[in-house]
Amino acid sequence: MTAAALPAPRDGLLGRLSDLLVRHPGLYLSLLLIPPLMWLGIVYLGSLFALLAQSFFSIDEFSGLIDRTLTLATYGQLFQLANMDIVLRTAGMATAVTIASCIIAFPIAYYAARYASGRAKAFFYLAVMMPLWSSYLVKVYAWKLILAKEGIVSWFAHTLGLDFLLDGVLALPVVGGPSLSTSYIGTFLVFTYVWLPYMILPLQAALERVPGNLIEASEDLGASPKQTFRNVIFPLALPGMIAGSIFTFSLTLGDYIIPQIVGGSSLFIGQAVLTQQGTAGNIPLAAAFTVVPIVIMGIYLTVAKRMGAFDAL
Repeated sequence: MTAAALPAPRDGLLGRLSDLLVRHPGLYLSLLLIPPLMWLGIVYLGSLFALLAQSFFSIDEFSGLIDRTLTLATYGQLFQLANMDIVLRTAGMATAVTIASCIIAFPIAYYAARYASGRAKAFFYLAVMMPLWSSYLVKVYAWKLILAKEGIVSWFAHTLGLDFLLDGVLALPVVGGPSLSTSYIGTFLVFTYVWLPYMILPLQAALERVPGNLIEASEDLGASPKQTFRNVIFPLALPGMIAGSIFTFSLTLGDYIIPQIVGGSSLFIGQAVLTQQGTAGNIPLAAAFTVVPIVIMGIYLTVAKRMGAFDAL
């Protein structure tokens, strides 16, 4: 804006301030950005770094007080067998939930993207979004009742005479347990149910961007449905799938409520953080545990970015 185009200076403090901001758009932009940047930098990142800094301290074994001498000994504790077991268990569960969510979500998203229209598409969005509108705890406790020994699943299996099948599943080593609600299978089912919408929506968005003429061209050239899926649909839907996996993987990795309510006594990373910080009072080890998901997700996001996953968000 040229000086000739500027309005005449106004009187009063607010008028002069307004004129100042008009003449200096950079200052105006800075004033707008300072509050959110302070919130992000000080309140969010500041508290996160304050927690992570604790991971470089240690606990005095005799007094139980925090020794603020910088050390990597706390990170060394992560490699103890019991703690590595927690890390691998959590990463394994997150991987299993992500793969299952991909398999379940793909046909749903494909139908919505390629065939649903009008009311059918509106019903699709409603059906996918509706579970997100209810309380997280209500859903988890509802699944606790469904999977309990006296719950709906057991009753249904008994009614159909399939008790042997349910007992066989519960007798599986490692993943089984006294009941579905106290086993890894139950934890896996609840994780998959709760995070599934976060896989369906980006995958459906990616599938909608697959040009229909590419599929028709593949069919016209004599490709079988399997070849069309492998060479055309799947590669173009992959960024959406990876974008959805960012949600399902990271949310499973950091969740502590579901394994606390549904599952056995074995800890996941979130529960380990809670236990070390709340019960054991070992804040340095709790902070070191929080670094594990950050590192895993950092690697995961780097790979996802290279595969174009953020374009599907």
